[in-house]
Amino acid sequence: MNIISNASRQIILDTETTGMNQGSGAIYLGHRIIEIGCVEVINRRLTGRYFHQYINPGQAIDPEAIAVHGITDERVANEPRFHQIAQQFIEFINGAEIVAHNANFDVSFMDHEFSMLPSKGPKTVDICDILDTLEIAKFLHPGQKNNLDALCKRYGIDNSRRQYHGALLDAEILADVYLIMTGGQTKFNLSNEEVGQEGGGIQRFAADSLNLKVISASADELAMHEQRLDLVAKSGKCLWRG
Repeated sequence: MNIISNASRQIILDTETTGMNQGSGAIYLGHRIIEIGCVEVINRRLTGRYFHQYINPGQAIDPEAIAVHGITDERVANEPRFHQIAQQFIEFINGAEIVAHNANFDVSFMDHEFSMLPSKGPKTVDICDILDTLEIAKFLHPGQKNNLDALCKRYGIDNSRRQYHGALLDAEILADVYLIMTGGQTKFNLSNEEVGQEGGGIQRFAADSLNLKVISASADELAMHEQRLDLVAKSGKCLWRG
């Protein structure tokens, strides 16, 4: 299995729904999307662009689902319906590669929502490629737990904010997991190219063109840094300490 994608633009995506995660068959029970969270990655770097929207499904949310994601009927009562945000969502994902954990679940719900639009929308595969990080994880770690929490623990990713499953938070965490699981971000280009002309690498700017504010780390941040280096040192020599 080739775990390295050739896509230059990827959208790391997660959804929350009115029903429990029962696979693609859940849509036939009448369940709907109530939250979409996406973060953009270009050339294996998070860009800071994202799409996040709560959605009023027009029906009650199952108590079992609320126990998982914490989203109540009251929380989404005044949110827009899917058809009201569909065009903005489609424009954000169009032409990108969707990266999702157990992608069939999310894509099946998206397709269901698209099919219910007043002017029937596209199938996701018609406008996006699909990459399933669960399949990658199963390939790399056969016979092990490969849910998002297990992968965070395996790769040392902090998911302490994840009291509930939330679409945007899970998308952000999945982005970290995906990039680390498939080899990290691309290398910085530190060659002697012309300023601002580094094809595909980190862009440098002339020093006299910027007025940068230097923010020093706080005592707490320095302590946390040292704790992280302690963890690195346990597995061998820590290069950052010489």
